[in-house]
Amino acid sequence: MKKFLFPLFAFAAVMLVTACATRQTTAERDIAATEIRNAVEAFDFRFTPRSAHPMGFRSMQLTHTFEVNVSSDTVRVNMPFFGRAFRAPMHSTDGGYHFTSTDFDYSVEHGRRDGNRLVQITFHDLGRRVVFDFDIWESGSARLNVIDADRQSISFQGDIRLRN
Repeated sequence: MKKFLFPLFAFAAVMLVTACATRQTTAERDIAATEIRNAVEAFDFRFTPRSAHPMGFRSMQLTHTFEVNVSSDTVRVNMPFFGRAFRAPMHSTDGGYHFTSTDFDYSVEHGRRDGNRLVQITFHDLGRRVVFDFDIWESGSARLNVIDADRQSISFQGDIRLRN
């Protein structure tokens, strides 16, 4: 019985130390929330998706090679697309969202709860109407809904990071 209990207690001790070491203090959380809020309102952030949720298909985990990079004068997008397209792309490499836009509208609103921001980016230089709707939380987690006139809607779950 002792041979069984020792590994169990050792495992519990390691888990307890790990959990305590990764917790943020309230002050650290407040500083991170302020940084996220300032970056979003200054049009200066990066969205990195963890998962994609295509309409009518199963959700899937993504690698960290995709991102939406937002600055005050440029939005760089490198995102995948999974779903139904209503108009075929001109080239076989145009399957996802891979573009740089300098003609866009950017709006920020307060969400329904404290710390929540709703960001909408409407692109005007893509030849079709494409809208990115972000739902951003002060913890840094975010949801991106992509509305495209030529494709089914798709959403992504991910993280907001500061652009440095």
